Amino acid sequence: MKPSEYAEYDATGLASLIRDGEVSEAEVHDAARAAIAAVDETLNAVVSGPWDAPLAYDATGVFAGIPFALKDFATHAAGVPTCFGSRLAGAGVVFPHDTELMSRFRAAGLATVALTTTPEFAFNGNTEPVAHGSTRNPWDPTRSAGGSSGGSAALVAARALPIAHATDGGGSIRIPASANGLVGLKPSRGRVSAGPDESEPLSGLGVEFGLTRSVRDCAALLDAVSGPAPGDKYVIRDPARPYLEELERNPGRLRIAIHTESWSGGRVDEEVSAAVTAVGAVLEGLGHHVTPDSPVFDWEQFLDANLPVWSVSLAKVIDALAAAFGITPGSEYLEATTLVCAEYGRGVTATQLGGALAVFNQISRAVGSFFTDYDLLLTPTLSAPPRLLGELDANDASLTPQQWMQKLLGVCSFTPLFNATGGPAISLPLGWTRSGLPIGVQLAAPMCDEGTLIAVARQLEQAMPWADRIPGVNACGR
Repeated sequence: MKPSEYAEYDATGLASLIRDGEVSEAEVHDAARAAIAAVDETLNAVVSGPWDAPLAYDATGVFAGIPFALKDFATHAAGVPTCFGSRLAGAGVVFPHDTELMSRFRAAGLATVALTTTPEFAFNGNTEPVAHGSTRNPWDPTRSAGGSSGGSAALVAARALPIAHATDGGGSIRIPASANGLVGLKPSRGRVSAGPDESEPLSGLGVEFGLTRSVRDCAALLDAVSGPAPGDKYVIRDPARPYLEELERNPGRLRIAIHTESWSGGRVDEEVSAAVTAVGAVLEGLGHHVTPDSPVFDWEQFLDANLPVWSVSLAKVIDALAAAFGITPGSEYLEATTLVCAEYGRGVTATQLGGALAVFNQISRAVGSFFTDYDLLLTPTLSAPPRLLGELDANDASLTPQQWMQKLLGVCSFTPLFNATGGPAISLPLGWTRSGLPIGVQLAAPMCDEGTLIAVARQLEQAMPWADRIPGVNACGR
Protein backbone atom coordinates (compact mmCIF):
# COMPACT_ATOMS: atom_id res chain seq x y z
CA MET A 1 0.00 0.00 0.00
CA LYS A 2 1.42 3.37 -1.04
CA PRO A 3 1.20 6.28 1.42
CA SER A 4 -0.95 8.12 -1.14
CA GLU A 5 -3.43 5.20 -1.16
CA TYR A 6 -3.40 4.92 2.64
CA ALA A 7 -4.11 8.64 2.97
CA GLU A 8 -7.39 8.38 1.07
CA TYR A 9 -9.15 6.36 3.80
CA ASP A 10 -10.61 7.21 7.17
CA ALA A 11 -10.11 4.73 10.03
CA THR A 12 -13.33 2.85 9.30
CA GLY A 13 -12.40 2.44 5.66
CA LEU A 14 -8.90 1.22 6.44
CA ALA A 15 -10.21 -1.24 9.03
CA SER A 16 -12.57 -2.68 6.42
CA LEU A 17 -9.69 -3.18 3.97
CA ILE A 18 -7.69 -5.01 6.62
CA ARG A 19 -10.61 -7.23 7.69
CA ASP A 20 -11.33 -8.14 4.06
CA GLY A 21 -7.71 -9.10 3.48
CA GLU A 22 -7.20 -6.47 0.79
CA VAL A 23 -4.19 -5.11 2.65
CA SER A 24 -2.17 -6.36 5.62
CA GLU A 25 -1.70 -4.53 8.90
CA ALA A 26 2.05 -4.46 8.24
CA GLU A 27 1.51 -2.73 4.89
CA VAL A 28 -0.73 -0.14 6.53
CA HIS A 29 1.85 0.50 9.26
CA ASP A 30 4.61 0.93 6.68
CA ALA A 31 2.45 3.40 4.79
CA ALA A 32 1.66 5.30 7.99
CA ARG A 33 5.32 5.66 8.92
CA ALA A 34 6.12 6.94 5.44
CA ALA A 35 3.15 9.33 5.52
CA ILE A 36 4.16 10.76 8.90
CA ALA A 37 7.74 11.23 7.75
CA ALA A 38 6.54 12.96 4.57
CA VAL A 39 4.58 15.67 6.40
CA ASP A 40 6.31 16.05 9.76
CA GLU A 41 9.37 17.80 8.42
CA THR A 42 7.02 20.70 7.71
CA LEU A 43 4.47 20.28 10.49
CA ASN A 44 6.68 19.40 13.49
CA ALA A 45 3.82 17.46 15.07
CA VAL A 46 5.67 14.41 16.42
CA VAL A 47 7.42 14.20 19.81
CA SER A 48 8.41 10.55 19.56
CA GLY A 49 8.11 8.15 16.62
CA PRO A 50 6.97 6.89 14.29
CA TRP A 51 8.31 3.72 15.87
CA ASP A 52 9.45 0.68 13.95
CA ALA A 53 6.60 -1.33 15.48
CA PRO A 54 3.36 -0.08 17.05
CA LEU A 55 2.44 -0.64 20.67
CA ALA A 56 0.53 -3.87 21.34
CA TYR A 57 -3.13 -3.87 20.35
CA ASP A 58 -6.09 -6.28 20.08
CA ALA A 59 -6.21 -7.70 16.58
CA THR A 60 -9.96 -8.34 16.97
CA GLY A 61 -10.89 -4.73 17.81
CA VAL A 62 -13.13 -2.58 15.62
CA PHE A 63 -10.10 -0.55 14.50
CA ALA A 64 -7.68 -3.49 14.42
CA GLY A 65 -4.34 -2.38 13.02
CA ILE A 66 -5.27 1.26 12.42
CA PRO A 67 -2.30 3.62 12.95
CA PHE A 68 -2.87 5.94 15.89
CA ALA A 69 -0.99 8.48 18.00
CA LEU A 70 -1.18 9.59 21.60
CA LYS A 71 -0.98 13.21 22.62
CA ASP A 72 2.03 13.73 24.91
CA PHE A 73 -0.25 14.54 27.83
CA ALA A 74 -2.74 12.83 30.17
CA THR A 75 -3.38 9.35 28.73
CA HIS A 76 -0.18 7.28 28.82
CA ALA A 77 1.02 3.82 27.87
CA ALA A 78 3.06 1.61 30.15
CA GLY A 79 6.77 2.03 29.53
CA VAL A 80 6.43 4.98 27.11
CA PRO A 81 7.94 8.28 28.36
CA THR A 82 5.53 11.22 28.69
CA CYS A 83 6.97 14.75 28.59
CA PHE A 84 3.79 16.90 28.93
CA GLY A 85 5.22 19.32 26.35
CA SER A 86 7.66 20.63 28.95
CA ARG A 87 11.41 20.79 29.53
CA LEU A 88 10.65 20.09 33.19
CA ALA A 89 9.97 16.42 32.41
CA GLY A 90 13.38 15.97 30.81
CA ALA A 91 13.50 12.68 28.89
CA GLY A 92 10.00 11.91 30.16
CA VAL A 93 8.10 10.22 32.95
CA VAL A 94 7.69 6.48 32.46
CA PHE A 95 4.55 5.02 34.02
CA PRO A 96 4.38 1.30 34.82
CA HIS A 97 0.74 1.04 33.75
CA ASP A 98 -1.69 2.05 31.05
CA THR A 99 -4.40 4.54 31.84
CA GLU A 100 -7.93 3.18 31.43
CA LEU A 101 -8.35 5.03 28.15
CA MET A 102 -5.07 3.66 26.80
CA SER A 103 -6.30 0.14 27.61
CA ARG A 104 -9.47 0.89 25.68
CA PHE A 105 -7.52 2.26 22.73
CA ARG A 106 -5.59 -1.01 22.64
CA ALA A 107 -8.79 -3.06 22.96
CA ALA A 108 -10.28 -1.14 20.04
CA GLY A 109 -7.34 -2.33 17.95
CA LEU A 110 -5.67 1.06 17.59
CA ALA A 111 -1.98 0.64 16.80
CA THR A 112 -0.10 3.49 18.50
CA VAL A 113 2.91 4.54 16.44
CA ALA A 114 3.87 7.95 17.85
CA LEU A 115 3.39 10.67 20.47
CA THR A 116 2.19 14.09 19.28
CA THR A 117 3.02 17.62 20.35
CA THR A 118 1.18 19.65 22.94
CA PRO A 119 1.80 23.07 24.49
CA GLU A 120 3.41 22.99 27.92
CA PHE A 121 1.02 21.09 30.22
CA ALA A 122 -1.70 21.63 27.60
CA PHE A 123 -2.13 25.19 28.86
CA ASN A 124 -2.52 27.05 25.56
CA GLY A 125 -4.84 27.32 22.58
CA ASN A 126 -1.78 27.03 20.38
CA THR A 127 0.96 24.37 20.12
CA GLU A 128 4.31 26.15 20.22
CA PRO A 129 6.12 24.88 23.33
CA VAL A 130 9.70 25.91 23.96
CA ALA A 131 10.46 22.21 24.47
CA HIS A 132 9.55 21.15 20.93
CA GLY A 133 9.01 24.27 18.82
CA SER A 134 6.03 25.33 16.73
CA THR A 135 3.58 22.82 15.29
CA ARG A 136 2.40 24.20 11.96
CA ASN A 137 -0.97 24.09 10.27
CA PRO A 138 -1.11 21.86 7.16
CA TRP A 139 -3.48 24.31 5.43
CA ASP A 140 -0.96 27.14 5.84
CA PRO A 141 2.33 26.45 7.67
CA THR A 142 2.62 30.10 8.72
CA ARG A 143 -0.44 29.55 10.89
CA SER A 144 -1.19 27.77 14.13
CA ALA A 145 -2.44 24.21 14.33
CA GLY A 146 -4.36 25.24 17.44
CA GLY A 147 -4.08 23.60 20.82
CA SER A 148 -3.69 21.99 23.00
CA SER A 149 -4.10 18.89 20.78
CA GLY A 150 -2.31 20.58 17.88
CA GLY A 151 0.09 17.78 16.97
CA SER A 152 -2.64 15.16 16.73
CA ALA A 153 -4.83 17.50 14.69
CA ALA A 154 -2.08 18.44 12.23
CA LEU A 155 -1.24 14.79 11.48
CA VAL A 156 -4.88 13.76 11.02
CA ALA A 157 -5.63 16.76 8.79
CA ALA A 158 -2.52 16.07 6.68
CA ARG A 159 -3.76 12.49 6.12
CA ALA A 160 -0.72 11.02 7.90
CA LEU A 161 -3.05 9.41 10.46
CA PRO A 162 -6.78 8.71 10.21
CA ILE A 163 -7.41 9.20 13.93
CA ALA A 164 -5.51 10.41 17.02
CA HIS A 165 -5.89 11.01 20.74
CA ALA A 166 -6.83 14.45 22.09
CA THR A 167 -7.81 16.11 25.37
CA ASP A 168 -10.08 19.07 26.11
CA GLY A 169 -10.00 21.30 29.21
CA GLY A 170 -11.23 24.50 27.57
CA GLY A 171 -11.59 23.57 23.93
CA SER A 172 -8.42 21.60 23.23
CA ILE A 173 -10.19 19.06 21.01
CA ARG A 174 -12.49 21.56 19.31
CA ILE A 175 -9.95 24.38 18.81
CA PRO A 176 -7.52 22.31 16.70
CA ALA A 177 -10.46 20.60 15.00
CA SER A 178 -11.58 24.03 13.82
CA ALA A 179 -8.08 25.16 12.85
CA ASN A 180 -7.34 21.99 10.87
CA GLY A 181 -10.71 21.11 9.32
CA LEU A 182 -11.55 18.06 11.45
CA VAL A 183 -14.33 16.50 13.49
CA GLY A 184 -13.68 17.21 17.16
CA LEU A 185 -16.11 15.94 19.81
CA LYS A 186 -15.79 16.84 23.47
CA PRO A 187 -17.82 14.13 25.22
CA SER A 188 -19.91 14.66 28.33
CA ARG A 189 -18.08 14.70 31.65
CA GLY A 190 -17.82 11.09 32.78
CA ARG A 191 -18.45 9.57 29.34
CA VAL A 192 -14.78 8.55 29.00
CA SER A 193 -12.97 7.36 32.12
CA ALA A 194 -9.98 9.39 33.36
CA GLY A 195 -8.86 6.54 35.61
CA PRO A 196 -6.93 5.29 37.35
CA ASP A 197 -4.70 8.34 37.82
CA GLU A 198 -7.44 10.99 37.89
CA SER A 199 -10.98 11.27 39.20
CA GLU A 200 -11.91 14.60 37.59
CA PRO A 201 -9.12 16.32 35.64
CA LEU A 202 -9.05 20.09 36.07
CA SER A 203 -11.74 19.89 38.75
CA GLY A 204 -14.13 18.46 36.16
CA LEU A 205 -13.23 20.69 33.20
CA GLY A 206 -10.97 18.13 31.50
CA VAL A 207 -12.05 15.23 29.27
CA GLU A 208 -10.28 12.99 26.76
CA PHE A 209 -11.26 11.53 23.42
CA GLY A 210 -9.89 11.92 19.87
CA LEU A 211 -9.81 13.74 16.55
CA THR A 212 -11.12 12.28 13.28
CA ARG A 213 -11.85 13.27 9.70
CA SER A 214 -15.30 11.64 9.52
CA VAL A 215 -18.36 11.52 11.74
CA ARG A 216 -18.52 7.72 11.44
CA ASP A 217 -15.01 7.40 12.90
CA CYS A 218 -16.03 9.71 15.74
CA ALA A 219 -19.11 7.56 16.49
CA ALA A 220 -17.21 4.27 16.30
CA LEU A 221 -14.44 5.55 18.57
CA LEU A 222 -16.96 6.76 21.14
CA ASP A 223 -18.64 3.36 21.13
CA ALA A 224 -15.25 1.75 21.68
CA VAL A 225 -13.94 3.85 24.58
CA SER A 226 -16.94 5.20 26.50
CA GLY A 227 -18.28 3.87 29.78
CA PRO A 228 -17.20 3.96 33.43
CA ALA A 229 -14.30 2.14 35.05
CA PRO A 230 -14.27 0.79 38.63
CA GLY A 231 -13.83 3.65 41.08
CA ASP A 232 -14.82 6.45 38.71
CA LYS A 233 -16.27 9.52 40.42
CA TYR A 234 -18.89 9.99 37.71
CA VAL A 235 -21.12 7.28 36.25
CA ILE A 236 -23.48 8.94 33.82
CA ARG A 237 -26.50 7.89 31.79
CA ASP A 238 -25.83 5.29 29.09
CA PRO A 239 -26.61 6.25 25.49
CA ALA A 240 -30.00 5.25 24.12
CA ARG A 241 -28.32 3.17 21.39
CA PRO A 242 -24.82 2.61 19.99
CA TYR A 243 -23.44 5.82 18.56
CA LEU A 244 -22.88 4.19 15.19
CA GLU A 245 -26.65 3.69 14.94
CA GLU A 246 -27.09 7.46 15.29
CA LEU A 247 -25.56 7.85 11.82
CA GLU A 248 -28.72 6.42 10.27
CA ARG A 249 -31.25 7.87 12.71
CA ASN A 250 -33.48 10.75 11.72
CA PRO A 251 -33.34 13.04 14.76
CA GLY A 252 -36.66 14.61 13.87
CA ARG A 253 -37.40 18.34 13.92
CA LEU A 254 -35.06 19.80 16.53
CA ARG A 255 -35.15 23.15 18.30
CA ILE A 256 -31.76 24.74 17.60
CA ALA A 257 -30.56 28.06 18.99
CA ILE A 258 -27.98 29.98 16.94
CA HIS A 259 -25.55 32.52 18.40
CA THR A 260 -22.66 34.21 16.60
CA GLU A 261 -21.57 36.96 19.02
CA SER A 262 -18.64 36.23 21.33
CA TRP A 263 -19.59 35.82 25.00
CA SER A 264 -16.36 37.65 25.84
CA GLY A 265 -17.45 40.71 23.88
CA GLY A 266 -14.58 40.27 21.44
CA ARG A 267 -14.81 40.57 17.68
CA VAL A 268 -15.99 37.62 15.59
CA ASP A 269 -14.53 37.48 12.09
CA GLU A 270 -17.12 38.17 9.39
CA GLU A 271 -16.30 34.99 7.48
CA VAL A 272 -16.74 32.96 10.66
CA SER A 273 -20.11 34.55 11.46
CA ALA A 274 -21.25 34.02 7.87
CA ALA A 275 -20.22 30.34 7.99
CA VAL A 276 -22.33 29.74 11.11
CA THR A 277 -25.30 31.58 9.59
CA ALA A 278 -25.00 29.41 6.46
CA VAL A 279 -25.05 26.24 8.57
CA GLY A 280 -28.14 27.54 10.32
CA ALA A 281 -29.84 27.91 6.95
CA VAL A 282 -28.88 24.34 6.00
CA LEU A 283 -30.31 23.07 9.28
CA GLU A 284 -33.54 24.92 8.53
CA GLY A 285 -33.58 23.23 5.14
CA LEU A 286 -33.17 19.86 6.86
CA GLY A 287 -36.38 20.53 8.78
CA HIS A 288 -35.04 21.89 12.05
CA HIS A 289 -36.34 25.03 13.76
CA VAL A 290 -33.45 27.52 14.15
CA THR A 291 -33.85 30.54 16.43
CA PRO A 292 -31.35 33.24 17.49
CA ASP A 293 -30.78 32.79 21.24
CA SER A 294 -28.04 32.23 23.79
CA PRO A 295 -27.50 31.16 27.40
CA VAL A 296 -27.01 34.18 29.64
CA PHE A 297 -24.06 34.26 32.04
CA ASP A 298 -21.48 36.70 33.40
CA TRP A 299 -18.35 36.38 31.26
CA GLU A 300 -16.05 38.21 33.70
CA GLN A 301 -17.21 36.00 36.55
CA PHE A 302 -16.64 32.95 34.36
CA LEU A 303 -13.16 34.18 33.40
CA ASP A 304 -12.24 34.81 37.03
CA ALA A 305 -13.39 31.31 38.00
CA ASN A 306 -11.22 29.62 35.37
CA LEU A 307 -7.94 31.08 36.63
CA PRO A 308 -7.80 29.39 40.07
CA VAL A 309 -8.98 26.04 38.68
CA TRP A 310 -6.36 25.97 35.93
CA SER A 311 -3.60 27.40 38.12
CA VAL A 312 -4.12 24.98 41.00
CA SER A 313 -4.02 22.04 38.58
CA LEU A 314 -0.87 23.42 36.98
CA ALA A 315 0.88 23.92 40.32
CA LYS A 316 -0.03 20.40 41.40
CA VAL A 317 1.56 18.65 38.41
CA ILE A 318 4.61 20.95 38.30
CA ASP A 319 5.38 20.48 41.99
CA ALA A 320 4.98 16.71 41.69
CA LEU A 321 7.39 16.55 38.74
CA ALA A 322 9.89 18.90 40.38
CA ALA A 323 9.88 16.79 43.54
CA ALA A 324 10.30 13.57 41.55
CA PHE A 325 13.29 14.95 39.65
CA GLY A 326 14.74 16.84 42.61
CA ILE A 327 14.85 20.20 40.84
CA THR A 328 13.57 23.70 41.43
CA PRO A 329 11.22 24.75 38.62
CA GLY A 330 12.55 27.97 37.09
CA SER A 331 12.72 29.61 33.68
CA GLU A 332 15.29 27.08 32.46
CA TYR A 333 12.57 24.42 32.80
CA LEU A 334 9.27 26.26 32.38
CA GLU A 335 7.73 28.92 30.16
CA ALA A 336 6.98 32.34 31.62
CA THR A 337 3.19 32.06 31.85
CA THR A 338 3.48 28.54 33.28
CA LEU A 339 5.73 29.86 36.03
CA VAL A 340 3.51 32.78 37.05
CA CYS A 341 0.29 30.77 36.86
CA ALA A 342 1.74 27.94 38.94
CA GLU A 343 2.90 30.46 41.53
CA TYR A 344 -0.59 31.96 41.54
CA GLY A 345 -2.06 28.49 41.96
CA ARG A 346 0.06 27.78 45.03
CA GLY A 347 -1.54 30.78 46.70
CA VAL A 348 -5.16 29.86 45.94
CA THR A 349 -7.04 29.02 49.13
CA ALA A 350 -9.59 26.24 49.49
CA THR A 351 -12.26 28.90 49.88
CA GLN A 352 -11.23 30.57 46.62
CA LEU A 353 -11.22 27.28 44.74
CA GLY A 354 -14.61 26.42 46.21
CA GLY A 355 -15.91 29.80 45.08
CA ALA A 356 -14.73 29.17 41.53
CA LEU A 357 -16.49 25.81 41.45
CA ALA A 358 -19.63 27.48 42.81
CA VAL A 359 -19.54 29.86 39.82
CA PHE A 360 -19.34 26.89 37.47
CA ASN A 361 -22.31 25.32 39.24
CA GLN A 362 -24.34 28.51 38.87
CA ILE A 363 -23.52 28.76 35.15
CA SER A 364 -24.23 25.05 34.64
CA ARG A 365 -27.71 25.54 36.09
CA ALA A 366 -28.37 28.46 33.72
CA VAL A 367 -27.16 26.52 30.68
CA GLY A 368 -29.10 23.45 31.77
CA SER A 369 -32.25 25.54 31.97
CA PHE A 370 -31.50 26.95 28.51
CA PHE A 371 -31.42 23.41 27.11
CA THR A 372 -34.92 22.70 28.39
CA ASP A 373 -36.06 25.04 25.60
CA TYR A 374 -33.58 23.89 22.94
CA ASP A 375 -32.12 20.60 21.76
CA LEU A 376 -28.89 22.10 20.39
CA LEU A 377 -26.94 25.34 20.35
CA LEU A 378 -25.08 26.39 17.18
CA THR A 379 -22.07 28.76 17.47
CA PRO A 380 -18.67 29.35 15.94
CA THR A 381 -15.93 27.16 17.38
CA LEU A 382 -13.39 29.98 17.22
CA SER A 383 -13.84 33.70 16.66
CA ALA A 384 -11.38 33.71 13.77
CA PRO A 385 -9.75 31.40 11.23
CA PRO A 386 -6.41 29.79 12.17
CA ARG A 387 -4.11 32.43 13.64
CA LEU A 388 -0.55 33.23 12.68
CA LEU A 389 2.16 31.47 14.63
CA GLY A 390 3.30 33.36 17.70
CA GLU A 391 0.02 35.10 18.54
CA LEU A 392 -0.38 33.07 21.75
CA ASP A 393 3.13 33.24 23.22
CA ALA A 394 3.16 31.31 26.48
CA ASN A 395 6.73 32.46 27.11
CA ASP A 396 5.77 36.14 27.28
CA ALA A 397 7.18 37.26 30.64
CA SER A 398 5.19 40.52 30.55
CA LEU A 399 1.86 38.74 31.18
CA THR A 400 0.26 38.30 34.59
CA PRO A 401 -1.81 35.17 35.28
CA GLN A 402 -4.98 37.19 34.82
CA GLN A 403 -3.78 38.63 31.51
CA TRP A 404 -2.77 35.22 30.18
CA MET A 405 -6.13 33.67 31.06
CA GLN A 406 -7.97 36.63 29.53
CA LYS A 407 -5.91 36.28 26.35
CA LEU A 408 -6.49 32.53 26.11
CA LEU A 409 -10.23 32.55 26.69
CA GLY A 410 -10.67 35.64 24.55
CA VAL A 411 -9.34 33.70 21.57
CA CYS A 412 -11.56 30.67 22.21
CA SER A 413 -14.54 32.20 23.97
CA PHE A 414 -17.11 29.79 22.48
CA THR A 415 -15.57 26.54 23.72
CA PRO A 416 -14.83 26.63 27.49
CA LEU A 417 -18.44 27.09 28.58
CA PHE A 418 -19.11 23.41 27.88
CA ASN A 419 -16.13 22.29 29.91
CA ALA A 420 -17.66 24.11 32.86
CA THR A 421 -21.12 22.64 32.31
CA GLY A 422 -19.83 19.18 31.42
CA GLY A 423 -22.11 18.87 28.42
CA PRO A 424 -21.00 17.55 25.00
CA ALA A 425 -20.00 19.77 22.10
CA ILE A 426 -18.64 19.05 18.64
CA SER A 427 -16.73 21.11 16.07
CA LEU A 428 -17.37 20.35 12.40
CA PRO A 429 -15.44 21.67 9.35
CA LEU A 430 -18.41 23.35 7.71
CA GLY A 431 -16.95 26.70 6.68
CA TRP A 432 -14.01 27.92 4.60
CA THR A 433 -12.42 31.32 4.18
CA ARG A 434 -11.99 32.88 0.77
CA SER A 435 -8.30 31.91 1.00
CA GLY A 436 -9.18 28.26 1.71
CA LEU A 437 -8.64 28.03 5.47
CA PRO A 438 -11.05 25.88 7.51
CA ILE A 439 -13.69 27.37 9.80
CA GLY A 440 -15.11 25.14 12.52
CA VAL A 441 -18.75 25.37 13.54
CA GLN A 442 -19.72 24.17 17.01
CA LEU A 443 -22.86 22.33 18.09
CA ALA A 444 -23.52 21.83 21.79
CA ALA A 445 -26.13 19.61 23.42
CA PRO A 446 -27.56 18.91 26.87
CA MET A 447 -25.58 16.66 29.19
CA CYS A 448 -25.30 13.04 27.95
CA ASP A 449 -26.80 13.74 24.52
CA GLU A 450 -23.85 12.93 22.28
CA GLY A 451 -26.28 10.84 20.24
CA THR A 452 -28.16 13.86 18.93
CA LEU A 453 -24.90 15.64 18.16
CA ILE A 454 -23.71 12.69 16.08
CA ALA A 455 -27.04 12.32 14.27
CA VAL A 456 -27.09 16.00 13.27
CA ALA A 457 -23.36 16.02 12.50
CA ARG A 458 -23.99 13.17 10.06
CA GLN A 459 -26.83 15.14 8.43
CA LEU A 460 -24.50 18.09 7.98
CA GLU A 461 -21.64 15.90 6.70
CA GLN A 462 -23.97 14.66 3.96
CA ALA A 463 -25.42 18.09 3.19
CA MET A 464 -22.09 19.98 3.32
CA PRO A 465 -19.40 17.32 2.65
CA TRP A 466 -15.79 18.06 3.47
CA ALA A 467 -14.01 14.74 2.80
CA ASP A 468 -12.54 15.87 -0.52
CA ARG A 469 -10.92 18.99 0.92
CA ILE A 470 -7.20 18.33 1.43
CA PRO A 471 -4.62 20.76 2.86
CA GLY A 472 -1.52 21.79 0.96
CA VAL A 473 0.71 19.77 3.29
CA ASN A 474 -0.56 16.24 2.89
CA ALA A 475 0.45 12.60 2.57
CA CYS A 476 -1.65 12.11 -0.57
CA GLY A 477 1.12 13.19 -2.93
CA ARG A 478 -1.05 15.99 -4.31
